[in-house]
Parts: sequence; C-alpha cells; structure tokens
Amino acid sequence: MAESLVLISGDKKAAYESLIPQIKALTEGETDSIAILANVTAALKEAFNFFWVGFYLIKEDELVLGPFQGPIACTRIQHGRGVCGTSWANNETIIVEDVETFPGHIACSNLSRSEIVVPLVKDNKVIGVLDIDSSDLATFDEIDSEQLNILCSWLVTVI
Repeated sequence: MAESLVLISGDKKAAYESLIPQIKALTEGETDSIAILANVTAALKEAFNFFWVGFYLIKEDELVLGPFQGPIACTRIQHGRGVCGTSWANNETIIVEDVETFPGHIACSNLSRSEIVVPLVKDNKVIGVLDIDSSDLATFDEIDSEQLNILCSWLVTVI
C-alpha cells in the first residue's frame, strides 16, 4: 500500500481523493478505535511525508496524546491552549502558516514550522483533534482543510 500513497505530481487534492478511499478500505471491518487511528496517522504520514501526524483525544477535560507518527510529542494539552486546545475550544479547523506567530503555541518540537488541527466532532461534541505539523512554513491550505475535514467527518462514524 505504501507505494500507492505517494503524493504524485504535486496534485494535493487528487492525492487526498485517492488516499481517503484507501484509508476506508484499510480500516473496513476494524472495530478498535486505536487501531483505526494508528493506521490513519501512518497513511497520512506516508502519503504526504508530514513532519508529525497524530490524534489527541479528550479525556477528563484535557487532550491526551493518542496514536501518532513522528518524533515524541506533548502528552497532555489543556482546553484553549496552543493550536490543538484552541481548535477544541472553538470547534474549528485552524491552519497556522508559521507556528511562531500563533499566540500561546506549544512547541513540542522546534522543527515544526506550520500546522493544521481539525476537530473530531461526534454528536455535536468535540471528542479529539487531528494534529498535523510540517517542518516547512505555510504547508497547509484550504485543500488540506477541506479534505481532512471530510476524512475526520467519516472517521468519527467508525471510532
């Protein structure tokens, strides 16, 4: 599967449109949420070579690190803190072109330069976030936002 996940010709939207059905097929029939989230992170990291891809899940009023791919990460994030906590608090996708300009950014790694965070919303309640970091500035755009929201909308129906 890894070869089919490579971003081809720089067409990001086409890559997502190819990847999302592959993720659905990969996870079809799986009932364990951790296994599903782990494979989603691996597929996104493999397809786009992002610096860091992972999930934070809400447990006892804070975001707790879940399955991820990349270097070690912050384990717990408070509501409203950093990009992830702000995404959770506002129930909105946040794209940050330069993390150093985001007020209160939590620097888990100084190699992270840009970020996108998408809330996982189930039954009108945020249950976690998908966090993706890039080692380049301004990596993420509306295509990432649109496609990752499609992925996360489906994902909350199977976890």
